[in-house]
Amino acid sequence: MSIGTTTQLIYLIAAISFIVALMGLSSPRHARQGNLLAAAGMLMAIAVTFAQPHLGHLGLIIGAMAIGVVVGVPAARLVRMTAMPQMVAIFNGVGGGAAALVSLTEFLGMDTKTVATYKVLEVVLGVVIGGISFAGSGIAFAKLQELMTGRPITYPGQQVINAIAGLAILGLVLTVLVTASTPVLWIVLILSLALGVIFVLPIGGADVPVLISLLNSFTGLAVAASGFTLDNNLLIIAGTLVGASGILLTRKMSQAMGRSLPNILFSAFGSVITATGTADGADRSVRAGTPEDIGVLLAYARKVAIVPGYGLAVAQAQHTARELADTLSKRGVEVYYAIHPVAGRMPGHMNVLLAEANVPYEQLKEMDEANLEMPTTDVALVVGANDTVNPAAKTTPGSPIYGMPIINADEAQNIVFLKRSMRPGFAGIDNELLYDPKTTMLFGDAKETLTKLVPAVATA
Repeated sequence: MSIGTTTQLIYLIAAISFIVALMGLSSPRHARQGNLLAAAGMLMAIAVTFAQPHLGHLGLIIGAMAIGVVVGVPAARLVRMTAMPQMVAIFNGVGGGAAALVSLTEFLGMDTKTVATYKVLEVVLGVVIGGISFAGSGIAFAKLQELMTGRPITYPGQQVINAIAGLAILGLVLTVLVTASTPVLWIVLILSLALGVIFVLPIGGADVPVLISLLNSFTGLAVAASGFTLDNNLLIIAGTLVGASGILLTRKMSQAMGRSLPNILFSAFGSVITATGTADGADRSVRAGTPEDIGVLLAYARKVAIVPGYGLAVAQAQHTARELADTLSKRGVEVYYAIHPVAGRMPGHMNVLLAEANVPYEQLKEMDEANLEMPTTDVALVVGANDTVNPAAKTTPGSPIYGMPIINADEAQNIVFLKRSMRPGFAGIDNELLYDPKTTMLFGDAKETLTKLVPAVATA
């Protein structure tokens, strides 16, 4: 068997491992194995690539990989769960930028006088999509890292400017296809970077999970385009898998928010809007409780739902939540976690957070399954969530979140909110559930409050 045939066979095995890995990633129970399988497939592909004859620039390749290891391993191991979304964003952006550079570099080495038009198109697609992904992911990172405001940044004529930039890129792309001009391709890259920036600026923090998923899809498509440029089947398959899965995830997350993708991308959702009352709940009273009172309520419940949100990640309270759940289980209380698809700041954020605390998979219930359980749930313990349990999504047509499916915590017999203050969530609207007669507030840091609840339950 020739080296070329062996290489393609191993690439095929690696591609199959990526597909099986995606199947594993569809379930929290098998996500870890899916990740390991995908990593093994990629390691296999890298190894066979190094075995190719006439492989040049080995020093540069190994040096670049060493830099990647030095940056990537500490970042992945030391990142706090609250910073995981921005790490995903920046790593995704680097992937898009790398795909754009690969396409651009390959074009610079072509004989532009004889190159086929379809090869130029492959290059241009890699440059445009990779550039948008790189710049857009950079802005998403800056928003999540609070290097800039997480609120939508808008200005007069913004959509017109975006449209002009898009049309200009389209016109220049056609020019490159006809002339194979390198200077024009550089201009395309610059405009693509600019479009990535202005495309992401008006997207608010509440929509960042959808944004990250969409940009991840862009990066996959850019990688697939560079795979066509390099005639590398593995890159084509891997990039297409990432692109397709990202698009499907984006669509599912849009549905979970009850909004269309164009509405998410172009409506500047996330700005402060006080559609239901005042944003700070002024002149309205709530019922506040103590950890001891809530401990008794939880200890003598039959079924408890823990509804996690971004506040759980901010407080790094996932391990304490698991400890509380274990304490309740020892008392014979049925405990489950109600997971909203867009809770947190990235796709699957709550699943990743709870997996870190080794929460049993059978206790994780996605929104639809959890909502079936809510009417028979004695206590819904809302930890750091807000918009994803806001009844305005069902009852207030004028609300910016109207139509978004939510965790129906209002259907539980009792609701306990763990919040730092009465401030609204990212949607910027008041939450009527806070004033429900069934609701009790526990103010303070989520981790500290949960820590107090554990002995309160144990001694109740």
